[in-house]
Amino acid sequence: MAERWFLRRRAESDTDLRVAVSGADVRTAALALGMPPEALAPAVHDPRLRVLLGDGQAALVRRQWHPDGFAEAVVLRRSGVPLEHPAVRALAAGWGCERVRHGSTDRWREVPGPGEGCSLADRFRHLAALAASRVEIAVGLARDSGEERTKDDGSPVLAADEAAHAAAVAVLAGLGVTVLSEERSDSPVGEGQPWVVLDPLDGTGNFSAGLPPWAFSAALVRDGIPVAGLVADLASGRRWTGVHGIGAERDGVPIAPRPGSTVVVPSGPSGRTVAVPSTARRVRVTGCTAVDLCLVADGAAAAWHDLDRSGTHVHDVAGGLAVLLAAGGAALDAEGRPLRLEPDTEGLIRFVAASSEAAARELRAALA
Repeated sequence: MAERWFLRRRAESDTDLRVAVSGADVRTAALALGMPPEALAPAVHDPRLRVLLGDGQAALVRRQWHPDGFAEAVVLRRSGVPLEHPAVRALAAGWGCERVRHGSTDRWREVPGPGEGCSLADRFRHLAALAASRVEIAVGLARDSGEERTKDDGSPVLAADEAAHAAAVAVLAGLGVTVLSEERSDSPVGEGQPWVVLDPLDGTGNFSAGLPPWAFSAALVRDGIPVAGLVADLASGRRWTGVHGIGAERDGVPIAPRPGSTVVVPSGPSGRTVAVPSTARRVRVTGCTAVDLCLVADGAAAAWHDLDRSGTHVHDVAGGLAVLLAAGGAALDAEGRPLRLEPDTEGLIRFVAASSEAAARELRAALA
């Protein structure tokens, strides 16, 4: 019996439509759903599985770990899609895979990096995706090794933090710009020079407790603005990316913020109430700030803020901020100005993030 692909689309009536078709009939199924075939490219709702369609071609691709300890994109089913196809290569690169392999023949190709003449943002996206995958395996190997310690701010630090830092910096150093990290003292950044800031393992407390999410987060910053960012939820496989002037995506799907009644905050209020606007109906605390800001970017939450506490470090927020701003959201500091980042991982910043500047100003006013 031929293997069947299950594709899902949410209808206008908010009822799920499901269709099961063979690989040869995927294009027909797309048209039957009233959608262009290309729109079904992200239809599989598993961050590690993707259907690629277009121009009579189809491929089912899965992200998985090779026994030698690197990520690869495995083409499980295909129709007219070579391993060298640009869509397959782009998917593999976004997943941080080092090669593409055909599941039946075991033929494989390396995933090339950006070519000469590519922008710094394009090189950052490629290397950040690769760094996230290297961190993912390093963290897995370091789990439960070493003794847990506590930082001055009360947050935990594990052997996994050190392993994550080493894995990420080894990759991102290839950009040739200063890389700042939560796990190391800051290096000087030249006037007007771009810099990268990363949190190799955001949500260490979650990771230690085995309570998702925990994430890799990195941003490329120029003139105080995070112009490109990547956040990888290492617990679920979800990946958010954003580039200024281009847009933002979650697992290959374009995203945009939207108004709503859910507010995410970085931590509990220590016996006090959480400050939220009157429109809030739900308050969420995930324990992973990088993911929080991405939830605002993709519309899952309406806003985030830390105005009722001491503040947040730049490495905790830069990657998520890059995604939020690229998606069309806004971030204002405590004085109501557009947030600008400084290359200082010790200092604290306080700000609001929301679906628009107007929403951010309304939230700030409500919390004043």
